[in-house]
Amino acid sequence: MTRQKLVGWVLVVVSTAYLVYFVKVRLFTPGPFVTRGEWFQFAGCIVTLMLGTINVRMAARNEAERGRQVRR
Repeated sequence: MTRQKLVGWVLVVVSTAYLVYFVKVRLFTPGPFVTRGEWFQFAGCIVTLMLGTINVRMAARNEAERGRQVRR
């Protein structure tokens, strides 16, 4: 596994874990209001999830390109 793919998966796993926590604990349970900073963190996690997904897909594409270059 390349470093790019590993970093991408770490970003995906960490941001997904935070998103699940936020939705489960902060939105679906009664308690204090969600602050503006928490909404900003939620949006940042969505962006991080997208960047991690892009990173994983680019790593797979780079591996495929390297495989095609070796076969030539």
